[in-house]
Amino acid sequence: MDVEAIDRAAAWLCRVRLERERLVGLPEDCRPKDETEAYAVQDTLHRMLGNAGYGELAGRKIGCTTPVMQQFLGIGNPCAGGVFAPTVQQERGSFRHADFSHVGVECEIAVRLARDLPASGAPYDREAAGRAVGAAMAAIEIVDDRYDDYRNLDTPTLIADDFFNAGCVLGQPVVEWRALDLAAVRGQMAINGREVGRGRGGDILGHPIEALAWLANSLAARGRSMKDGEFVLLGSVVQTVWVEQGDRVEVEIEELGRASARFD
Repeated sequence: MDVEAIDRAAAWLCRVRLERERLVGLPEDCRPKDETEAYAVQDTLHRMLGNAGYGELAGRKIGCTTPVMQQFLGIGNPCAGGVFAPTVQQERGSFRHADFSHVGVECEIAVRLARDLPASGAPYDREAAGRAVGAAMAAIEIVDDRYDDYRNLDTPTLIADDFFNAGCVLGQPVVEWRALDLAAVRGQMAINGREVGRGRGGDILGHPIEALAWLANSLAARGRSMKDGEFVLLGSVVQTVWVEQGDRVEVEIEELGRASARFD
């Protein structure tokens, strides 16, 4: 894609999101053909949404890092998106159900960086990526099905549009996370007190920090670095659950605590 096509695709996605339309698809003349083009559109979309009032990116999300989510979406590899600062809440989130097109929740392990992961340091393995992590925590990713039919949309278009992300709730950070076996910790999600799914940290690419290394290397391939203070949602250990107005959601990750969200 040339710069003009990237700008057209990003402007289309920006308009659809701001006007809360359902995305049917991108025009053929500006549709990203692969993930490299998709991330170029995503970068431009972030700039346009920021200029339109969305604010700055505070973190990133990685989707399709677990078998349950790969099967659910029919996508066999990780896909990343950005998370805007105004969409982030802490520990006990409260959201207006009407602010979303079709809102869902996911049970996540998240990390916050305490040092940079510069592009110049790539490739990163799990150990090198883990050295940059200052804390780990339970989290809820808020996702929004903004699409006419996401199952008929190509993966590059979903990536270009931040791969469903619409916000998150971050639990209390655990700074002693290195004393834990993150692959063994169990996570579960409940809605209105009823369990709707469970999984374990090892479902995330074998170990949650493998997902962080994947993201650092993916960004580095595009000349991008990860910065001290950023957080990353590493992937959901349960399948997405769509929520109704009035629902109360709680996730608990063993040894990492809880996070909750209500949708009024």
